[in-house]
Amino acid sequence: MRPKISKSREVGVTAAETGSKARGKGRSVADGRGQQGRRWLVEYPRAVPIAIFLLIASITALSVFAIERGERQREQASLRETARGVASALERRGNTSSAYLRAGAALFATVEDVPAPLFRRFVNELRLDSNYRGAEGIGWAERIRPDQVPEFEAFHDDDAPGDMNVRPETRDSVTQVVPVTFLQPDTERNRRALGFDMYSEPIRRAAMDEAARTLRPTASGRLTLQQEGSGTAAGFIIYMPVVSETGMGREMQGFIYSPFTAQDFLTSALELETRGQKGIRLYDGAVAEENLLAEIEPEMQTGEVVTAEVSIANRPMMLQVESARGSSLAPLSMITLIFGLLVASLLMIVARLLTQQAYEDQKSLDWFAEQNSIRNSLTRELNHRVKNTLANVLSIVSLTRRRAHSLEEFADGLNGRIRALSATHDLLTQSEWGTTPVRDVIGAEIAPYARDGDNAVVMDGPTVELAPNDALSLGLAIHELATNAAKYGALSVADGQVSVQWSLTQDNLARVEWTESGGPKVGQERKRGFGMDLIEKIVAHELRNPVELEFAPQGVRCTLLVPVRAPSEFAIRARRNQG
Repeated sequence: MRPKISKSREVGVTAAETGSKARGKGRSVADGRGQQGRRWLVEYPRAVPIAIFLLIASITALSVFAIERGERQREQASLRETARGVASALERRGNTSSAYLRAGAALFATVEDVPAPLFRRFVNELRLDSNYRGAEGIGWAERIRPDQVPEFEAFHDDDAPGDMNVRPETRDSVTQVVPVTFLQPDTERNRRALGFDMYSEPIRRAAMDEAARTLRPTASGRLTLQQEGSGTAAGFIIYMPVVSETGMGREMQGFIYSPFTAQDFLTSALELETRGQKGIRLYDGAVAEENLLAEIEPEMQTGEVVTAEVSIANRPMMLQVESARGSSLAPLSMITLIFGLLVASLLMIVARLLTQQAYEDQKSLDWFAEQNSIRNSLTRELNHRVKNTLANVLSIVSLTRRRAHSLEEFADGLNGRIRALSATHDLLTQSEWGTTPVRDVIGAEIAPYARDGDNAVVMDGPTVELAPNDALSLGLAIHELATNAAKYGALSVADGQVSVQWSLTQDNLARVEWTESGGPKVGQERKRGFGMDLIEKIVAHELRNPVELEFAPQGVRCTLLVPVRAPSEFAIRARRNQG
């Protein structure tokens, strides 16, 4: 009875077979992919490494670009933050000055005149050295009519360090004069400004008119302070009008003001804000070279800037912050670039080695396949040649047996002919069954008969290479002709001579002529011998061309046409040596 197989066992067997097939299919897919990869490596040994290098280099470039973009964004954020901080510091400085000027204006508005002691006491209370950095000080400019200038000069001669001279001279069209009356702290630099009519200068006049209109602290535009003397450093002035109440209404007494050297003002504001190595520029109004008030150069100029608007004493100014990062790559970008290029170069070298190895492996596989094909062809060719050789031997044995009259004659004839085949075989073996020169074949067969030096054997002809089968057939023919000449012809006497000449009649056909002379006279009536049968039948059949054999009275003459054919490639070691 047949054993029963449970359903669960059948399912298990089926699952196992399915898993085996799946694993086999997976291996086939993996092998196919591996073959595909090796094929790419072999077909493109230089393109694959370069492609890998370019791919990694592209990824590296994208990474560096992303890092640099992030660095630029961070730098932009830092610039904006610095711009906000510096703008706030500048505005605080301006607001502090405006607050002091407002306090002074409120104080001076309560008196009819502003005497020098009152002004000095007010300034001293401000403690300018510690709380008023960036400013040249605080000044008072009294507003007078042009006809009051002499009286003004005479009144303030005692207050001024020297003579009070209002300048420049007033013109007839001028309705008011606002000369610098007091300026504290009292320094040699500030004394240069005393007596200067600020209303005579357009930029100062515009600021004073605006301050008088709004009754608020107002900053002037870009100008050069009188304190500079012959200098040209940029500065500006904040004016606050002093207005007193009279029975006839409000009356403008003058202006309390603060002159600023722009560079010092900017530097003092930066004490309240860290700028790092960034550059700072302050412009009066729009960003333009002619509007530049103050500048602090960055450590390295890059042209990457952020601009912010600043309002100082109700005058709009522009603040520009420039990055000091430089145009070079960030450290992280540089590390990424160097590492990426190193990895790309390493992978390119590895890929080049792999492609070279794959190429050499494929070349070895092709060589082994070629050698296997050569061995198969060689085996078939050797079988064919052995059959031909055995057929030739059988023919030689048969013909020798029919022509021999004794066992010794049979053995001698057979021995010589077998030796002729052996001599030619030796030549073919030396050439690894490649081509064999005609001269070597003829020399090998004639050599036994030309050793004593009594006979003259002449060989002449160009270099002609014969295929193995054709060399064997030619060797047999030359052996028979030489044996016949040694027995009966020119090689049997001392003065005999044999001439063997060959030439190429066509690209694929060689003509070999055997000529005997100086030997015994050849009889015209003679029996047909084995040599004639061997040459005219076997040799002519193998060479596929008729043989002309003539027994002339002066000597035997024989003409053979030998094909010049390219042999099959059996040099197993030759191609590998070339590769």
